[in-house]
Amino acid sequence: MSPPADAGVAEEFGPRCTLPDPRSDGLSAPWDDGERPISPSAFRASVRLIGYLSLIAALAPFQAITVAVAPKAAGIIPRLFHGLVARMIGFRVHTVGTNVSDPASGSGSGQPTLFLSNHVSYFDITVLGALIDGSFVAKSEVAGWPLFGMLAKLQRTVFVVRRRGQAGAQRDAVAERLTRGENLIVFPEGTSGDGTRALPFKSSLLAAANPLPNGVVPRVQPVSIGYTRMNGIPLGKALRPFFAWYGDMELAPHLWRALSLGFIEVVVEFHEPVRIDQFTDRKALAAHCRDRVSDGLGRALSGRVNQPASARTIDDDRFHVK
Repeated sequence: MSPPADAGVAEEFGPRCTLPDPRSDGLSAPWDDGERPISPSAFRASVRLIGYLSLIAALAPFQAITVAVAPKAAGIIPRLFHGLVARMIGFRVHTVGTNVSDPASGSGSGQPTLFLSNHVSYFDITVLGALIDGSFVAKSEVAGWPLFGMLAKLQRTVFVVRRRGQAGAQRDAVAERLTRGENLIVFPEGTSGDGTRALPFKSSLLAAANPLPNGVVPRVQPVSIGYTRMNGIPLGKALRPFFAWYGDMELAPHLWRALSLGFIEVVVEFHEPVRIDQFTDRKALAAHCRDRVSDGLGRALSGRVNQPASARTIDDDRFHVK
C-alpha cells in the first residue's frame, strides 16, 4: 500500500503533456484479425476502480493492526495488496534476473538492500510493491495526500524532506531503516520520465549505502521497469503516455483513461547487486546503477529481454511462477 508516486513526481519533466486520443488513426493499430485493440471502456474503468477501493477497505484495517503490533510482518499485506491490484487492472509483469529480496533466490535475503529503479508512473508502485519485500522512500508532502498518504503510512514509507541542507537528515532516515535489516525502494531520478529512457540518478540518498552503525554494508540492486505492450501492441512513443505519468499531467483523468484500457505488459529486470565499497564514491555508484537500468530498459522496450523459465508473472488471472 503506497502513494501513487515517489519523492519526485511533482517536479516538472519537459513541456505539458496531453494524452492522445486512442480512437485516432495513429493509435488504432489493428490485431491480425483487423480488430481495434485500444478501446476505452468506462465500465472496465469503473469495475477496476471499485475493486481497488474495495481491496483498500478490506485490507487496510488488518495492515493498521499489523503495523501497530507486529511491524516485522508489516510487509506481507502490502505485497498481497499490490499483487491483487496488478492482476485486477490487467498488468502482466515479467521479471528477469534475481530479486535479492525473495527468500527463494538464495541471495541472503536477510541483508538490507536499496533497490534503485527508474520511474515511469504511479503504476511503478504497484508493480514493484508486488515483487519486492520492502518500503518506498517518498517526499514528505505525500504523507498529507488524501487516501494515498494513508496508504503510504500503512506501507511504512520513509518520508524525506527534499530541501537544501536536508541531505544529512535524508541519509539518516534511510540508514535507520536499513540498520533494522529492512529493504527500501528508491526512485533516484527524482522525478518520473516518459518511459523511453532513464534519467540521471541523483546520489544524495546513496550516502545511506555506506557501512551502517552495526558494520553492515547494504547491497544496492539496480532495477529496470519498462512498459512494453498494450493488448499485444508495442508501446511506442504515441501509446506510452497512456501509462507513463510525467510533466504536469493531471492524475485523475490519466488514471481513469489507463484503467479504461485493456492489458499492459511490463518487464522488470533485476540487475546484479553491488556495494558502495566497490566504487570510488556514491556518484560513481549512482552512475553505474543508472547505466545498468538504462541498458535493461532498452532491452525491454526493444523486445530483446530473454525471460528465464523461473520468471515470476503477474497477469490478469494468476500470480504464480511461470
